[in-house]
Amino acid sequence: MDHRAETQRAQGALAMLRCAHRFPGITRAEAAARLGLSSGSAADIMSRLRQARLLAEAPAPQTGGRGRPTTALVPHPEGPLVAVVDISHATWTVTTAAIGGTLAPAAAHRHLGLPAETVLPSVRDALAALHGPRLRAVAVAIPGTVHGHTLVEATNLRWRGVDLRALTDLPLAVGNDASLAGVAEALRGAARDASVALHLTVEVGVGGVLIVDGRPVLGASGAGGEFGHLPFGDPARHCPCGAWGCWDLEVDGRAMARHAGRRAPADPRAYAERTIAAARSGDPDAVAACRATATALGRGIGALLNAVDPAVVTLGGLGADLLSVAAPALHAGVRRGAMAWRRDDLPPVLPAALGSTGPAIGAAESAMALVLTEQTVKV
Repeated sequence: MDHRAETQRAQGALAMLRCAHRFPGITRAEAAARLGLSSGSAADIMSRLRQARLLAEAPAPQTGGRGRPTTALVPHPEGPLVAVVDISHATWTVTTAAIGGTLAPAAAHRHLGLPAETVLPSVRDALAALHGPRLRAVAVAIPGTVHGHTLVEATNLRWRGVDLRALTDLPLAVGNDASLAGVAEALRGAARDASVALHLTVEVGVGGVLIVDGRPVLGASGAGGEFGHLPFGDPARHCPCGAWGCWDLEVDGRAMARHAGRRAPADPRAYAERTIAAARSGDPDAVAACRATATALGRGIGALLNAVDPAVVTLGGLGADLLSVAAPALHAGVRRGAMAWRRDDLPPVLPAALGSTGPAIGAAESAMALVLTEQTVKV
């Protein structure tokens, strides 16, 4: 076989592999149709992928129709895995994902706000316990500004200038947790198939990402999406990031405490959870605090609609909770923040479908992108 034909076969195999990852459970016939392959070519490619221990086939669910039974493309039982590190404001987890993106169960470990040099050795040990020939890459989701493999700043963790390459010798991807959650929503969640999607996650502050045709817009240095540090808040209020008037300070537990006449909580996330639970039970002070916070969140969303023009907005974390308990206030805030001509055709604002697993799912996608390349897939 000449070099050109061999290259075409390799590209066909990589396309089949990516298709199986993007559409878990897709049948061989559906994949062939999507990729423009004949049934014979698809069968040949699958034979090569099985031999390379990359994909396998399993009986497809019965549809009740006539015709020959077909098979679904599934990860090979000895196929490649990626490791996923998900560091939140309070916990960290380490797990794995196979082709198709399904995460293995993982235990959460509390880090109690300890410094990076105390927490990361335990993370590295957990990764080392996973090492083996199947593990091909690692991705880290973390609540902070990321540049390359460096955590520039995680304001609420008080981590700065942390080089995460010390975690592993494998190929590594690092991303902001909210940005990765947005990638996951665009590929597998509530924003699936939207041409332009805006994802926002509220935890301690708010972060997010703009997704265009399934790809995140991360800026020149990869640090884009820090929407929480736009000056949508009180210009007299100082943010831990060093700026004044940040939106972060208007949309989480710190804002809820202010609206209730209380001091800033030591744990804004936990305080917000308690306030939202009280609002669900009808507590009037909690309801008022949630409505005021939801209005501030909505006004910022309206401003972002003016700036980036998404087809859909998805909300994760406390954003989804505020949407559930104070939707009228949030939507009213969106309308007030949006330009008048937009108000008759505002995009939907939806709760994130993937919930708290969004950052890890997005991280798995980033790690798998390092694996599913012409340089690493040999068939």
